[in-house]
Amino acid sequence: MIKSLKPKSEFSRNVLTLMTGTTIAQAIPIAISPILTRIYTPEDFGLLALFLAITIIIGSIANGRYELAIMLPEKDEDAINISALGFIISSSMSLILLILVFFFNDYFVNVIGNKEIGLWLYFVPITVFLIGLWNVLNYFNNRQKNYKDLRNATILKSIVLATIQLSVGFLKNGVTGLISGEIISKIFANTRLLKNMIKNRSLTSRISKTKIISMAKKYKNFPIISLPSSFFTALHPNLFSVLLSSLYNVTLLGHYYMAQRVLGLPSTLMGVSIGQVFFQSAVKEKEKTGQARIVFKSTVKKLFIIALPFFAALFFVVEDLFAFVFGEGWRIAGTYSQILIPLFFIKLLSSPVSMINTVFEKQIYGLYISIILLISNIGIIVGSYYYELEPKTMFTILSFVLFIEYSLFLIHYYLLSGGDYISRIFSGTAD
Repeated sequence: MIKSLKPKSEFSRNVLTLMTGTTIAQAIPIAISPILTRIYTPEDFGLLALFLAITIIIGSIANGRYELAIMLPEKDEDAINISALGFIISSSMSLILLILVFFFNDYFVNVIGNKEIGLWLYFVPITVFLIGLWNVLNYFNNRQKNYKDLRNATILKSIVLATIQLSVGFLKNGVTGLISGEIISKIFANTRLLKNMIKNRSLTSRISKTKIISMAKKYKNFPIISLPSSFFTALHPNLFSVLLSSLYNVTLLGHYYMAQRVLGLPSTLMGVSIGQVFFQSAVKEKEKTGQARIVFKSTVKKLFIIALPFFAALFFVVEDLFAFVFGEGWRIAGTYSQILIPLFFIKLLSSPVSMINTVFEKQIYGLYISIILLISNIGIIVGSYYYELEPKTMFTILSFVLFIEYSLFLIHYYLLSGGDYISRIFSGTAD
């Protein structure tokens, strides 16, 4: 009976393994959220969101995007040298950032428009390094199908994060506990995954300067094309957060951050896990058939079946849910969440399969998409500020416009999963 309930396909088993870890990891911060929202203020969460936005923007290019190439070579020797290349780039970038922050801290504070962030800018370099290291280790372990270790690292990160944020929050007012928890938890998670790489000495011994340079040249399209694409992808939502803080206020950013945190829960629980396995499965299908249409359809279907009931039910209760769970002071975040639900629904369907651009080495498409999203986000918030629109009106426009855009992106991913549909359109054979 029990065996009959187990997923039969390797894809489903791998997704289940990652989702189990992600679910447990997310259950911990969800469980403590009612406590966190009562010991930290919306302004504290706004400062956390601002710090995360800065580090995510820079961290998105910390490895030159070479980590994406870790999945592609047939030989593990090539993959480990690509990993070493990513580590070198991340370390170099973090050192440069440390120098810049040390000498130009006041300048950066003035540009960002928030004095409270000044102290925490000194912690940006180490956080960017940890993000870069995590990206390398994540893809390397994904390549090795170490899904249980990825699951355990995710759980460990969540436990450490919750422990630090709670303990420091009870002892000290302000954002210290929130940000320090993010940093320390990343250290523990990276250490857990790093063990898998360094224990394989027969593989790490093959790391060489010559091979690293060779891999850098072979996969040069990743820093040339994927890096700008990744940067713009990280820039459009996170620059929105920075502008929301500077043009409006950091408290509004705190409410928006909490709305994102709740609405992004399905994506965190299953979107990332499914995306990881989709990438690996799509690469394998492409190697066999030249397409990735089968795994694409299967993935989107699973996402739709799970996402639709969740978001439909949440729409009718989200305002009262926020007030009950987080406190009455967070009701406005529930209002913003209700407005943004259509956007997060379509993002959940689209984002996990966006790696199809990388699978077919058409990173330029991802760059175009990122630029479109960046222009839309900046245009909406700057335009709303200029015309003095209320936050609710601004979020309504944002949700509507981006829903349309992500729907079009999903169509693009479907067409690309059948091969290079641009050339087939011109040849008259596109389906």
